Amino acid sequence: MGKIKMEAKIIRQDEIATDIYSMVIDAPEIASQAVPGQFIDVYSADGSKLLPRPISLCEIDRAAGTLRIVYRIAGKGTKEFSMLTSDHTITILGPLGNGFTKKDKKAILIGGGIGIPPMLQLAKELTCEKSIVLGFRDEEFLSEEFEPYGTVYKSSDNGAIGVKGTVMDAIREYGIEGTEIYACGPTPMLRAIQSYALEHGIEAQLSLEERMACGVGACLACVCKSKGIDDHSQVKNKRVCKDGPVFYAEEVEL
Repeated sequence: MGKIKMEAKIIRQDEIATDIYSMVIDAPEIASQAVPGQFIDVYSADGSKLLPRPISLCEIDRAAGTLRIVYRIAGKGTKEFSMLTSDHTITILGPLGNGFTKKDKKAILIGGGIGIPPMLQLAKELTCEKSIVLGFRDEEFLSEEFEPYGTVYKSSDNGAIGVKGTVMDAIREYGIEGTEIYACGPTPMLRAIQSYALEHGIEAQLSLEERMACGVGACLACVCKSKGIDDHSQVKNKRVCKDGPVFYAEEVEL
């Protein structure tokens, strides 16, 4: 069916941690074809903000026809979204990007910061044995929602939540093992996971967090370095929004 731009009714919105919001929207046409790891573009009602904000899908309820996004206020656009209630509608475009490829292998799911939400739908859909590693700054969110789907391990910058340090520190501390890694989070985290996966011969799918402009692959604002030549630009680049956001560890240079 491809991308759909639509006015979607907001069903509910809650602040689940400081400046982190959970929004459920009615979008059956998008929900019917979306997969874990994809995202939607959310448009501002302010005409001066021309570019939409790309936000990952946290949950996809195909039966109910709803999408859930969990996002952090990062600027004026996301601040505007946080003020909306169930009385409002919002313009969205999706589903966008390439999601995770589900493998029937012992899995390690890794989410860091605002890279945690897109791992929830994946955790729900994978039927294999799962270890779920969540990295926080200093405030916990969403972790309880992962618990029905696998064993949850945590880390935090200050040690108040789980292991003190990074998700890689948690993996070493708890001796977590698997044969397929799925990860989303900030680039330093993904770089460490990439090194770990390549060193240990573990297949890893990395969802890159990158500031995007158009979200559909036209503007080349969100390119990352790749090992191979890109057919579109004829250089060693990949468009995170169009070719990703999910890449195999060996495809990209972080």
